[in-house]
Amino acid sequence: MTRTRFTLLLVLFVSIFSGCNANDPAPAAPAAQTQTDTIVTLLFTNDVESAYDPIPAFWLDDISMIGGIAEMTTLIESLRATQPNVFLFDSGDIFTGALAKLTDGKLAFELMITMGYDAMAIGNHEFEYGHEIFAWEKNRAPFPVLGANFFYKDTDHPYAQAHTILERDGVRIGVIGIMGQDAATAIIPSYIAPLDVRDPAEAVRKSVAELRDQVDLIVLLTHQGKTAPMQTDAETDPRLQRDIDADIALAGAVEGIDILFAGHADAGTPEPVVHPQTGTLIMQTYGQATHLGYLQLTLDSETRAIKAYDGKLIPVEASQLIPDSNILAKLKQYRDAHGEIMVKVGATEAPMIRRYIEESDIGNLFADIFVAATGADIGFVHGGSLRKDLPEGDVRLVDILDSYPFVDSVNVKEMSGGQIRRALEQSLTFERGMLQLSGLEMTYDLEQPNYSRIVTLEKNGQPVLDTDMFTVAAPGFLTEGGDLYDSFPESEVIRSVGKVSDVIIEYFRNNEVVDLPARGRQWQVVKPQ
Repeated sequence: MTRTRFTLLLVLFVSIFSGCNANDPAPAAPAAQTQTDTIVTLLFTNDVESAYDPIPAFWLDDISMIGGIAEMTTLIESLRATQPNVFLFDSGDIFTGALAKLTDGKLAFELMITMGYDAMAIGNHEFEYGHEIFAWEKNRAPFPVLGANFFYKDTDHPYAQAHTILERDGVRIGVIGIMGQDAATAIIPSYIAPLDVRDPAEAVRKSVAELRDQVDLIVLLTHQGKTAPMQTDAETDPRLQRDIDADIALAGAVEGIDILFAGHADAGTPEPVVHPQTGTLIMQTYGQATHLGYLQLTLDSETRAIKAYDGKLIPVEASQLIPDSNILAKLKQYRDAHGEIMVKVGATEAPMIRRYIEESDIGNLFADIFVAATGADIGFVHGGSLRKDLPEGDVRLVDILDSYPFVDSVNVKEMSGGQIRRALEQSLTFERGMLQLSGLEMTYDLEQPNYSRIVTLEKNGQPVLDTDMFTVAAPGFLTEGGDLYDSFPESEVIRSVGKVSDVIIEYFRNNEVVDLPARGRQWQVVKPQ
């Protein structure tokens, strides 16, 4: 984030925690403006994505460790103890990572049950194991799992509950959940093929009409907009910042939405964004459980209109919060049940860092592994699939599963030079991050228009012609056309060599120490000033 945004965030953090100790990190409840005005406290998360442990906050000056689901739970409980009418929401993407994969998402729901969530929207990562598994696992939740615009294909039969009404101490809140149609393209296509993801505005409008006269507030939980860049310090890099334009547009298209808590873009809002026409308050966190969203409202005693509000993102400063013992116990229970994931599978000579719109060590390594495993001419891996850096030294099974947590296979196809060029030109729009590659060398010019940015494309020093044919190894997500890469599905899969994670694990087991792969495969042309 910019220095100005960080300073604002720090001021908000200090204002919340000043005068409190680690066991009582919440502010005292503000006095209502009149005897009968009502204070409502809304807490929210988005894109937790199984980020359960604190991580080094190397991009922040004054926080050493940030995040942690047990630490966040302590913060939530302290706010429940000191603030009136507290509700807790999530805007989707609760699955991903080793333990989610091994339990088909059970652990994510178990933690949310313990944390006391009131409702959630469905995110694209909830389909990592297919729509049928998610449909079954969401039955674990004692809270509504909402997706107003999901229907079984070519029918009007809903896949999920559209909306709900929550009531607490006389406060009634209507909650609606939707997922954007663009987010639906960030899923292995076959895993969601039996479902239609319809126009969010139409679905929200129908739910608002059903709820508006029966509730004091309407809260919309969205999972839409541009896909978030998966890079640990993404909030500090202006090139990676996503907007909330899709949420602003939706708030303007449907009257009657009081609050919109968003997800998918990880576009942190240190304070609420107010829609200029409808007055909808819009917020989102940076994701990965590093911040807890906080919005407190004062409702008019007669009209129940919002008279005042205070919104902020509270950093989950791990060193200042005692981890919740119930969450720690549940994490231990599931980790002990899958002790095999802690087994060492190999080692690295140096950390393997992922970058979203640049060539990266981990991306180069995985693409090289696909080529080695298949004998293909070229290897690809999409930048958004790389979910965690690999450590220096010993690498455990869990490290691999967290780095590439998905369940697709390494497939081999034949593709022409022209099809490969189209894929790389889309990569250079950075809409879904940069394709990581093996077996090619490319230079590009970002000052040129989208789809005209490749300057040179070579293999072994020879230009790649559109008519050349190559064997290409890539994850099933890409070969099915995920992340909008439409040139991959134009040819059939020749063969598959196993799950991506299994292929990577076998490579590590067969190599005592994995070296850093060679850099210099993708070079940006920088013109002299």
